[in-house]
Amino acid sequence: MARELYELVGADPERRFSPYCWRARMALAHKGLDAEAVPWRFTETERLAFANHDKVPVLVDGDTAVADSWEIATYLDRTYPDRPSLFGGAEAAIRFIAAWTDQTVNPALVRLIVSDIEPLLDPGARTYFRTSREARFGATLEQVTAGREERLPEFRRLLAPLRSTLRAQPFLGGATPDYADYAVFGSFQWARAVSPLPLLAADDPVRDWRERVLDLFDGLARKNPGFES
Repeated sequence: MARELYELVGADPERRFSPYCWRARMALAHKGLDAEAVPWRFTETERLAFANHDKVPVLVDGDTAVADSWEIATYLDRTYPDRPSLFGGAEAAIRFIAAWTDQTVNPALVRLIVSDIEPLLDPGARTYFRTSREARFGATLEQVTAGREERLPEFRRLLAPLRSTLRAQPFLGGATPDYADYAVFGSFQWARAVSPLPLLAADDPVRDWRERVLDLFDGLARKNPGFES
């Protein structure tokens, strides 16, 4: 049975934009493992019933189904120990970086880009997306992102821990990337896939790092439809 990765897409099935799906996709590439992309959209929860889950990513590897990006990464390292490690013995520290991204970067980022997502969705998902997100924020999508250019400096300040680290080394993992890089990069790839907003200044070390990760694995992430900003 071929390995499969269920990934969130828009109307264009090639435009994959979930930050967590990108974590899983980059983890697979790091391990040198192929997986067929299975497009999945917001309103298709019943298609994941086999995995007892309602969100992507879901990895199907033979008879095994694994949901959740962190669980997928640990599964890959455990199941394929002969291939390059995702954690290199630093799983606890990398878990912290993933949690920091989830709880600090992503909440700030979504308030800058959420109104750009709806036009990229298939018609069947647009109503669901707008209704669910506006209920979550207590405001319209347009109100959430209003004045976002003026809020960019605040977002960039949040990235200070990344910036100081990346001034000293090319990747969060050190000389070479590891799952810490993919955990953070997934969020920037999400933004790149859906929004033309220039999140990072041209001279930002974080931007230089993002460009390096875009080029990994023969430009795997760069080839995904997105905005160059």
